[in-house]
Amino acid sequence: MVEAPGDFMFTIGPIFMVVIFVIVFGMIIFSIIKGIGTWSSNNQAPRVNANARVVTKRTSIHGGGETHAHNSYYVTFEFDSGDRLELQVNGREYGQLVEGDHGELQFQGTRYLGFTRFCLGE
Repeated sequence: MVEAPGDFMFTIGPIFMVVIFVIVFGMIIFSIIKGIGTWSSNNQAPRVNANARVVTKRTSIHGGGETHAHNSYYVTFEFDSGDRLELQVNGREYGQLVEGDHGELQFQGTRYLGFTRFCLGE
């Protein structure tokens, strides 16, 4: 028996839709699990206070077009040892930090907690 051309779409269409649904749902579940893992890892990490210098700043824009754009702000700090660490900060902190600032960085894992500038006399 020969299938009509339209029958193929009714056979493969639902399978294709289920596969797409499973992929999208899997990506959402993966993102949630990854976020919980990062949160848990940060909570278990010690709080660290270290002398550091603001080396560079950058932004990342997500969305746009017909959706609302979302900005993410990142600052790279350099420690006295020469090691560097990039942390995500909120927009207010991003605006207040200036490249070249020296101070004490407070962080926990990959979580930014704060930065206290040294006075010029220190």
